[in-house]
Amino acid sequence: MFFFNLFRKRPEPETDNSMKYLIVGLGNIGDEYAGTRHNVGFMLIDAFAKAQSAEWADKRYGAVAHCRVKNAEITLLKPSTYMNLSGQAVRYWMQQEKINVENVLILVDDLSLPVGKIRMRGNGSAGGHNGLKNIAQLLGTENYSRIKFGIGNEFPKGGQVDFVLGKFSDEDQTVIDEKLDYVGEMIKSFCLAGLTVTMNQYNKK
Repeated sequence: MFFFNLFRKRPEPETDNSMKYLIVGLGNIGDEYAGTRHNVGFMLIDAFAKAQSAEWADKRYGAVAHCRVKNAEITLLKPSTYMNLSGQAVRYWMQQEKINVENVLILVDDLSLPVGKIRMRGNGSAGGHNGLKNIAQLLGTENYSRIKFGIGNEFPKGGQVDFVLGKFSDEDQTVIDEKLDYVGEMIKSFCLAGLTVTMNQYNKK
């Protein structure tokens, strides 16, 4: 009996994934979409990656970068699936990196907020946003965190598509550029202090 126990396969130790995070910036790939309102998520995550000296690499379903903020291990993702299929990339990289849904944060444009206005939420409906809708569908839940970045809604009836795929005015782009570091601080706070603390601190500003 002793001999048998000695050579039995030992169980694998459990891995603590509580400090592993997936930060996803939503957008559409391709030069024709660069700098458009619908690509605010790409702008925000690019700025954060640059601030953390994280380098992008083309991987399955998107561009991926890794960085560390104190004891938080962070995977950054820009899906290459186009907006309407963003959930494929999110689900794949959650599984690949073994990241819990409560440690996922989506950076997304929002028509219901004025340009540069920022709101963080821990759940909620897609609000008509096809990227968020696909993520909820493939994850099977709307309980994932998101930073909603306002792009305004100054468009005539029936002009929503042209508006979100259009580029910001110079004035609006200046407002956005001024908020890039602010969003970066929100991301770090989310990873280090959690959703509730970050919402309480930043949604009041």
